[in-house]
Amino acid sequence: MRLRRGQLADMAPLARLYRETVRASLPFVPERHGPSEDVSSFAERLFPSLEFWVGEDAWLRPMGYIAFRPDFIEHLFLAPAHQGRGLGARLLGKAMENAEELSLWTFQQNLRARRFYERHGFVAVLETDGLDNQEQIPDVLYRWRRTGRTS
Repeated sequence: MRLRRGQLADMAPLARLYRETVRASLPFVPERHGPSEDVSSFAERLFPSLEFWVGEDAWLRPMGYIAFRPDFIEHLFLAPAHQGRGLGARLLGKAMENAEELSLWTFQQNLRARRFYERHGFVAVLETDGLDNQEQIPDVLYRWRRTGRTS
């Protein structure tokens, strides 16, 4: 498995990975857009504003990805077959390596993600009823701050 910086050409395969992962791992999330809208959102909205890192297998197929800006993680998704094998921690490390503070949202009922982020030092700072998110599902804001860094 290797990590590499994401490119525009990755957006269609990553949009497919996103949709497959949400369907398999988060069945409570309603589908609000079709697959073609996912691809255009990734290519036109997410890619220009976020840094992407992709985890690939030996055949250069994406197994997971992270998309973030300096202070916020927008996406961290792993294909279900590759969850629990360390790829998520490696991708999360990419976002954390130069950050002083990071925030992210996840759904309150996504207990696996919540445990993962808490193991990596993220703390829940706000829970909402979900009325302000697109999916209308209760969510939770997590925050991580670097500690002990000397400059």
